[in-house]
Amino acid sequence: MQYQVPQFIEVEDKIFGPLTFRQFVYLVGGGSFSYLLIRFIPFPFSLIFVIPVAGFSCALAFYKINNKPFIQVVESAVKFFLQGKLYIWKKENRKITPTVKKEGELVPKVFVPKLSESKLRDLTWSLDVHETIYSKEAGLTSREVNKEVLEKENNLYAFKGLSSDIIKEN
Repeated sequence: MQYQVPQFIEVEDKIFGPLTFRQFVYLVGGGSFSYLLIRFIPFPFSLIFVIPVAGFSCALAFYKINNKPFIQVVESAVKFFLQGKLYIWKKENRKITPTVKKEGELVPKVFVPKLSESKLRDLTWSLDVHETIYSKEAGLTSREVNKEVLEKENNLYAFKGLSSDIIKEN
């Protein structure tokens, strides 16, 4: 036994002439509210309220933005304005001061990389930074510290099974 698969399930049925039930309700609601405004407010002043109400009801019935009904756009706008916003990051403009290093000087500041490739590399880097901070107390120069860091990174790559020529010595 064969069954027919329903088609056009996203298209609403036309119930009241060329209008769907939803469009009919929006237009009747807007029309009745406009009638009440005209009835209870003197005529020239009631137009100030009737025109936006009629326009809004027509927009609800017929207007679509990006193939979405206008009611969904209004709902999203109301949610956006009423819900709290979460700001995760705000950029602060800071003045950058260049530092000049000479051969044989101690490293004055610890350089923090902006991007990292993996969490393991971040972890090894933070351990290396910790050692470079305490290497100042031992009197090591920046060149000696860089050699130690390169050796540790080479050992890490050898442990991971990667070739050590990925890291080039400066």
